Amino acid sequence: MAGRDYYEILGVSRDASEKEIKRAYRRLARKYHPDLNPGDKEAEERFKEINKAYEVLSDPEKRRLYDLYGEKWEQVAAFQRAQREAGASGPGEATFTWRTGDIFGDLGDLLRGSIFEDLLEGFFGLGRRGPSRGQNVEQEVELSLEEAYTGTSRIVQVTEEDVCPACRGRARALGAICQACRGLGVLVRPKRLEVRIPPGVRDGSRVRVAGEGRPGPMGGPKGDLYLVVRIRPHPRFRREGDDLHTEVEVPVEDAVLGGEVEVTTISGRRVLLRIPPLTQNGRIFRLAGLGMPHLEGGGYGDMYVTVKVRIPEHITEEERELYRRLRELRRSAVRR
Repeated sequence: MAGRDYYEILGVSRDASEKEIKRAYRRLARKYHPDLNPGDKEAEERFKEINKAYEVLSDPEKRRLYDLYGEKWEQVAAFQRAQREAGASGPGEATFTWRTGDIFGDLGDLLRGSIFEDLLEGFFGLGRRGPSRGQNVEQEVELSLEEAYTGTSRIVQVTEEDVCPACRGRARALGAICQACRGLGVLVRPKRLEVRIPPGVRDGSRVRVAGEGRPGPMGGPKGDLYLVVRIRPHPRFRREGDDLHTEVEVPVEDAVLGGEVEVTTISGRRVLLRIPPLTQNGRIFRLAGLGMPHLEGGGYGDMYVTVKVRIPEHITEEERELYRRLRELRRSAVRR
């Protein structure tokens, strides 16, 4: 029966009357009765489901508990019976109640050192286990490469959750409705945090903010908040570890004769790169210490600059004549 809805089994709505439930049961029982389906195991199992569903929905008290607690209704019923047998406190001493109004009494005291610890241990996995640490929470944050270089701050919106002081977080596990937290087990409110993101973070880096995760059950300490860093692609730089790669255009005459070209670093600083004579297209120059800062310690990666020889798109007639003369000189040198 786990996972199957009794109303769905009988094919009726949740507000169906007793007559509708009985009529649906009789129709289905005739259809799937083993005497009418000899040897049909599937029909036999279906008949058992139909009878179980009718047993619950035809009984007003069982139906009420099922409507409130679903699959846990039998556990709740057993818990309530045990409470009555143990002579639990009455409504006047209750701090939280089941949705039906059946009062458990002051569970803050009742659940400690009593028969109910054993019941909770068996029914809901609670009981003598002490407070445990809350879950960690992850949230993505997007940075530019420049922000990853310098470090930055982000204002993040989080949900502040504190263990409910009335039920101490038990209501959610029990399926009960605490009058203070409405069964969540926690008091929830929005919260804004300013988080400092250190220089050198990479795509996928996780920045830990201690104690800003979910609260632990039974008053346990909170987990942590982790900001997962995502670095936006950069139009000029490609990052590999803490090294940066970029390109620079060099006029053909400077590539042949040598010269200097200005390169802008990720910090915005401009440096002059010396281009030796006869520099080939695609040659890579290393500029030490101009990459990203090391996240784990001091120092910086390197910047690698790839030369892209730029061919002019337009030339004057005089320049064209000089290129013709240069070509003739090159051909003459090859023939010699």
